[in-house]
Amino acid sequence: MELYLIMAAFICILCIFAGSLSTRIGVPSLLLFIILGMMFGTDGILRIPFSNYGLAESICSVALIFIMFYGGFCTNWEAARPVAKKAVLLSSAGVILTALLTGLFCHFILKTSLLEGLLIGSVLGSTDAASVFSILRMKKLNLVDGMASILEVESGSNDPVAYMLTTIVLGMMAGHSSAGSVALVFSAQVLYGILFGVAAGLAGSKLLNSEQFFSGEMLPILTMALAVLTYGLSASVSGNGFLSVYIAGIILGNSQIKEKVELVHFFDGITGMMQIILFFLLGLLCFPSRIIPVLIPSVCIMAFMLLIARPAAVYIILRPFKVPFRQLLLISWAGLRGAASIVFAITTVLSPAAMEYDIFHIVFCVCLLSVAIQGSLLPWMAKKLEVIGSTDDIFKTFNDYQEDQSIHLTEVRLPEGHPWIGHTFQDISIPEDMLAVMVLRDGKTLIPNGSTLITADDTIILNSPAYADKSGMKLREVRIGRYHPWVNKPLSELTLPADTLIFLIRRAGRSLVPTGQTHVRDGDVLILNAQPVTHTAAASVFL
Repeated sequence: MELYLIMAAFICILCIFAGSLSTRIGVPSLLLFIILGMMFGTDGILRIPFSNYGLAESICSVALIFIMFYGGFCTNWEAARPVAKKAVLLSSAGVILTALLTGLFCHFILKTSLLEGLLIGSVLGSTDAASVFSILRMKKLNLVDGMASILEVESGSNDPVAYMLTTIVLGMMAGHSSAGSVALVFSAQVLYGILFGVAAGLAGSKLLNSEQFFSGEMLPILTMALAVLTYGLSASVSGNGFLSVYIAGIILGNSQIKEKVELVHFFDGITGMMQIILFFLLGLLCFPSRIIPVLIPSVCIMAFMLLIARPAAVYIILRPFKVPFRQLLLISWAGLRGAASIVFAITTVLSPAAMEYDIFHIVFCVCLLSVAIQGSLLPWMAKKLEVIGSTDDIFKTFNDYQEDQSIHLTEVRLPEGHPWIGHTFQDISIPEDMLAVMVLRDGKTLIPNGSTLITADDTIILNSPAYADKSGMKLREVRIGRYHPWVNKPLSELTLPADTLIFLIRRAGRSLVPTGQTHVRDGDVLILNAQPVTHTAAASVFL
């Protein structure tokens, strides 16, 4: 027992170091996790014997529950809503079209049977969100025109569609599916998946705001249990559990719930651990000696999907929306295949359907090539296609809460008539813990000293210690869409709960300190500070 614990701890430490290495060399961490798993596996250095596909599928499914839930939880719906139609079409029709084209390629070029070719296409139909966004975050790539939100929603929601296609084709290969049963299975998975996801999200939002669960340390455990319960209930009635979990995560992540900051930090850690378990276990399950015989067809499939199938699907679906051609190319390139596809490939091994090809290792090899080539070159492609924006920030597409820094910079603009104008810095009264570090004047940057004269229209940058809140006061964001009741109204006309103040507005990449006459605009993000509110009051604020 002690030996297993030591080995598990050692593997986790190695994976953490591998994640740090991936940041420096610019490849997704999942690639290194899988390679580590292969090194520890039967054909690797330590030769750990592991070929229990049933156990692997169960463990990987549990890991995917949390990864899918947190993917939904971190989806900023207000930012994603303008591009939701495009993303949903990509995650549904795009997956089906990609799977169909890939299946036909396997059948006519690689000479597989039609159903086996369609099975390979179905398993590889979805893109991998973890790989895409780990690179975007790591390289801090800011994409224009909501492309980050398109990739986020598509990657988070297309795994259920690929899973449904996989189960349907497996049923047809086993002789258990007719046209009518296929339609019934597909409808049941989508319908129950959506119903259970919406119900769990709404019920969970009320439950997490219940006074019975005010204890902060219990909320992460309750939320984790809700995610697992949502999957189990949906799957028990033939619904798609992953779709339910993702939708429930979206609703909870975009609801006003207590202790959301703590929940984000908790699920950051849980999801990171689940990714390590998932990717390492998939690598452990692989036999590198079996990759050699399928290497050539795997390379052909990966190249076809990268150069033809994915671009064709993206072009057919997004071109009617008049998406610029360069953006279409990047969205096509960002269609990485990853862990979910490998997990779905395990299902093919466990299926009673007879198969001629080693689909698991074909899919495994395609995913490795996709992550290694597409993932590593994604930052270069974004720069080459000139789709990196100056104000659109990939981090803004997530409901993330970042740690406060110990030092803050404050911008102070001095209009005509300000009492500091005409004085030197040594003559004005600045709080003891603050220091003027920069003066912006007529497009130039000056480093001030005590004798620097302050003039009209100067912008002074002050640094100061960050405020450490010990009062329990919470900050909340209200994202304004075109149909929000506050649009085009001045702040003085808004009816806010007691003890609530809108103290900052983020607009078009700028932060504004508002007055009562400041009008709210479509796209604004209002920052409020207020005492903790009840669920009812929160709902009134975020309508």
